[in-house]
Amino acid sequence: MSGISRRSLLGCSGTTAAGAVLSGAAAAQPAQAAEPQAVQAQAKTASADFPAGTLFEGRVGMNTGNDTPADLHIKFSVRTDECPARCDISPQEIAEALNELAARKGWPAITFYGTPAPARLN
Repeated sequence: MSGISRRSLLGCSGTTAAGAVLSGAAAAQPAQAAEPQAVQAQAKTASADFPAGTLFEGRVGMNTGNDTPADLHIKFSVRTDECPARCDISPQEIAEALNELAARKGWPAITFYGTPAPARLN
């Protein structure tokens, strides 16, 4: 579990929160360089069809146990300019990190779609 508090995430914009989640996830896991290259290539391929700055959205609902439905809506975009490949952050990586955070809070997995043409990211 990362050292990021819910209060600190709630005080951030969506993009800032995604960055905070990613930085926390990066600190808790080994460096990406330790991953097999096939995994890195697969992550790149999954997001290759989306131009930089694409807006991704996901929504998921759940029953809170008292017959009150709850919904979680998340939007994000990512764009890196002039950075080496080792520093690039893909939309797929952000989607995975946001899903890990949501799962820790009891939410089901979120499927993100890229816009303007709705296309599935994960």
